[in-house]
Amino acid sequence: MEARIPNPATIIPEALPAVLSVMKAAKKGGVPESTLELVHLRASQINGCAYCVDGGVKSAKKAGETDERLHAVAAWREAPCFTDAERAALALAECVTRLSDRPDPVPDDVWNEAAKHFDERQLSGLTLWIGLTNLFNRINVTTKQPAGAGW
Repeated sequence: MEARIPNPATIIPEALPAVLSVMKAAKKGGVPESTLELVHLRASQINGCAYCVDGGVKSAKKAGETDERLHAVAAWREAPCFTDAERAALALAECVTRLSDRPDPVPDDVWNEAAKHFDERQLSGLTLWIGLTNLFNRINVTTKQPAGAGW
């Protein structure tokens, strides 16, 4: 696959510092980095963003994730290797990513389960992280950024 245009952040470089600033802030929410990496990977899988799946796997491995867990993310409900907190984060990520799939896009039961494992600051960081992942996915899918391509 060939990209339609270079990554928009290289064409409009003024956008990148703002996005990176939100990323940095989201990471300060206190959610474990491994959980953020799993959430990023799952949302990217749902959105079919090969660029982000590729980058997400590499980033998760640098953060210490195992191949077993990375291979299981797509089937996290059936995989025994995830904690209850990670499952809650993955469920939230799926709902936030698939907003148009149901009348109540993020049902109370999904939110409440996440709230059992994460405080308000962590939920804020997690929500920002999921939103950023979806932003990246939409940019990369729209412009057909190939997996493995760097900026």
